[in-house]
Amino acid sequence: METKGAGRSPLWLLAAWAATRAVLLLFVFRVYVFPGPDVTTDVSVIYRGWYEVLRQGTFPLDDVTWQYPPAAALAILSPAALPFLSYAHAFFTLVCLCDAVVLALLAYAGARPGRSPRGAWVWVAGVPLLGPTVYARYDLMVTAVAVAALLAGARHPRVLGALAAVGALVKVWPALLLAGAARRRAWGAAAVTGAGVGLLFALSMPGAFAFLTFQRERGTEVESLGALVFHVARHFGWRGEVLLNYGSIEFLGPWVNVVSTAALALTAVAFGWLLLWRLRARELTGAVLADAALTAVLLFTVTSRVLSPQYLVWLVGLAAVCLTHRASRMTGPALMITGASFLTVLEFPLGFAHVVLSDGYGITLLVLRNGLLAAATLTAAHHLWHTTVPPHPTTPRPPHPTRTTRNPVSS
Repeated sequence: METKGAGRSPLWLLAAWAATRAVLLLFVFRVYVFPGPDVTTDVSVIYRGWYEVLRQGTFPLDDVTWQYPPAAALAILSPAALPFLSYAHAFFTLVCLCDAVVLALLAYAGARPGRSPRGAWVWVAGVPLLGPTVYARYDLMVTAVAVAALLAGARHPRVLGALAAVGALVKVWPALLLAGAARRRAWGAAAVTGAGVGLLFALSMPGAFAFLTFQRERGTEVESLGALVFHVARHFGWRGEVLLNYGSIEFLGPWVNVVSTAALALTAVAFGWLLLWRLRARELTGAVLADAALTAVLLFTVTSRVLSPQYLVWLVGLAAVCLTHRASRMTGPALMITGASFLTVLEFPLGFAHVVLSDGYGITLLVLRNGLLAAATLTAAHHLWHTTVPPHPTTPRPPHPTRTTRNPVSS
């Protein structure tokens, strides 16, 4: 009976993936129109514009919305591999291909002895819950690199390091995959790969690291955890504005810089906790490597002043890797992330007008979604600490006094 179920499981997995991805492709190819703002314009307008600039051998230095590390150019230029398609259609096709690669990696890892197919199912179910936005951004491509890095990490630390470095040069956050790396070879490979690829871009294309200066004047993005302060404050007379700024809808006005600074301080505190955990952790197994990566990226996400919908695909991918390990303690956080993914599509694009207006429905969606992410972060951090950090040695108790034999009284 178990054998028959095991034989059917990959077919059900593949069928579920094919059905859900076909729906996503129908939406991004505009065969059917998904309600809310058109999420595909980022590809057909913004990415396509960057593509034309990058083809000239330089970065889009006159566009402050270019806020990505230099290797992001590879994702933007990738549709050139399919010249028989339009730019947007080639991009969506390549993202779907990366999606399929992730599924194959997770299914293969889950079929190994001592592993679990749960991770592949988390990926199959979690990605479509984000709606067509997940195919209309390049974040799924980065997630594919991160998933490959973590799945290889336990046996091949140099591969982990190299892929983490490449991922970081595409979108920064994959550097956090090294949080639980137990061997110096991973860090060494990351340093060598990062330095080599970064130097190659710096020498070959002007402005490779100009993105570092493009975020100084950012406000607080309306979907972030800190933005809830202003969503509520608007009902009590706060006189700020909601504007398109640096490529996202942000709060600008009084006290925004204070909240943004507080978010950066919280990020510093979170990374301080990570460093403390790393110094005290023991038993850094393959499962812990994945659990630590998910916890680190959760900390980065919830404390950031920007929390775009596509960020959730990072968390879905890392949660999926965690659940390929039977020893992982991240089942609870993975379920919360999956729930947050569904709330995210309700918030963007379906309910984004309500979010921008800060009405009751918009605020409720953000409270629920961000609350789930905060709960997932705290739960993940709790499990990571208590399963890997030995307790403080307790002071040995003095031995219980024993009743001594009374010496006979001499007469």
